[in-house]
Amino acid sequence: MKIEVWSDIVCPWCYIGKRRLESALAEFEHPVDVEFRSFQLDPSFPRGKTMPVYDALAEKFGAMDQVKVATERVTALAAVEGLHYDYDRQVMVNTFDSHRLAHHAKSQGLGNEMHERLMRAQLIEGENLGDADTLVRLAEELGVTGAGKVVTSDQYTADVETDIREARQLGATGVPFFVLDRKYGVSGAQPVEVFEKALHTALEDSAA
Repeated sequence: MKIEVWSDIVCPWCYIGKRRLESALAEFEHPVDVEFRSFQLDPSFPRGKTMPVYDALAEKFGAMDQVKVATERVTALAAVEGLHYDYDRQVMVNTFDSHRLAHHAKSQGLGNEMHERLMRAQLIEGENLGDADTLVRLAEELGVTGAGKVVTSDQYTADVETDIREARQLGATGVPFFVLDRKYGVSGAQPVEVFEKALHTALEDSAA
């Protein structure tokens, strides 16, 4: 079975959904290949620009007090999954270069590990993923080589654009978006039970 996961690095629900999928897979006694695919929640955010996440959210969605209430709720849900978000330190960036780097890591068999490392850096550690040196350092932590050349070029642009286009073609309007064997879709950071049901449905279908 193959699961494709469309996700954005700055998406707090994507990290929660990732952990819930992993919990379901831990109880699923069959081989599953998981592949992370690129998506941008806000492609219009200027590349090279950084701003505190609270400010970016308030600018996009409304009053700061409403943003604080919403992020507190997400933070509490993330903590249940063992993820300790730090909105006070988070920096909003355009994630296109992060996704290009993830594709480069995928070419070295480390795509999923790179996606996990980038999400942790963004949502928990407050790293600036708009900074090329930071991206290179995170890649090197995992043993990914050649990252410097990638982040300062346009390599893997077509790969990222293809991922985003395929997500749209499959009906995704947001992320996380999970596709099992290109037959079943799960949209959003659903409860573990929903993932478990989807896994067994896909397994039964493949055996039919």
